[in-house]
Amino acid sequence: MKLSADQAVDVLRAAGEPTRLRILALLAHEELAVLELCRVLDQSQPRVSRHLKLLAEAGLVERFPDGAWVFYRLTAHGQAAELIAETLARVDPADPVLARDADQLSKVRAERAADAADYFARNAARWDEIRSLYVAEADVEHAILDAAGPGPFKRLVDLGTGAGRMLTLLAPRVNQAVGLDLSQQMLNIARNHVAQAGLNRCELRHGDIFGTRLPDASADLVVVHQVLHYLADPAAAVREAGRIVADPGKLIIVDFAPHALEFLREQHQHRRLGFSDAEMKRWLGDAGFVNVQAGALPPAQKEGLTVKIWTAERGRDRQRSAA
Repeated sequence: MKLSADQAVDVLRAAGEPTRLRILALLAHEELAVLELCRVLDQSQPRVSRHLKLLAEAGLVERFPDGAWVFYRLTAHGQAAELIAETLARVDPADPVLARDADQLSKVRAERAADAADYFARNAARWDEIRSLYVAEADVEHAILDAAGPGPFKRLVDLGTGAGRMLTLLAPRVNQAVGLDLSQQMLNIARNHVAQAGLNRCELRHGDIFGTRLPDASADLVVVHQVLHYLADPAAAVREAGRIVADPGKLIIVDFAPHALEFLREQHQHRRLGFSDAEMKRWLGDAGFVNVQAGALPPAQKEGLTVKIWTAERGRDRQRSAA
């Protein structure tokens, strides 16, 4: 459906202001919290929030609260989104103001990455212990095995492998496994666990979940276990995970349902406080999956966390049709 003339004018008017264009250019990189935008733009929160309100009303950005924080991202679909994408594509990234914003955003990212690396380095040796504080790990692992199915799988890829637990858990059902993580400390722990489990067809790599450098459709089982809530752009990670899933193949994402435990953000580097089914299913749909199932494991205590397991499959529709 195309925009009417009045709608096009509203979109252009919303974007046609220097600060609002800068905000759109920044959100084209990743979703950002209000305070992060304030820092990059060097403007007050009331002023930035006013600009964001106008952009949201024009349908150019999406606002989503996450605990005590509020995040914004570019609207992904529709004629307004296409118009803004085309506008941004025609703007020179070397423009001094936009270049300065990009540099400031890089500094924010670098500090965020340094904090995360320090956290993982300090906690790598007791990672499983930290996880056990929030979830019943045995129940989660049983649910993951059910979601994966009996296999056998030709190749498992575990993105953000951490201590390597998914590799050792699923090893009896796979012929070959690859675990990627950005933390060398976590990879060292994973190597020990993999060696103790006697897995000789398992490869551990230092790698980025946003750019795995793995071939398209190269794994028939991909797992992203308790990783997305640390990421600045979880939707991009879902797209990259989906890219490497073969047809037929399966993607399993394990994370938390939305919650309000701010201490996880303050003390444990959680950037997002959980994900809704609607949000996850939209991202998986954008990654090309039609068959998406969502399961939930309620917390053991009243103030605990609900663990979600989303399973997305390729090829299942055609297999059913053939049957």
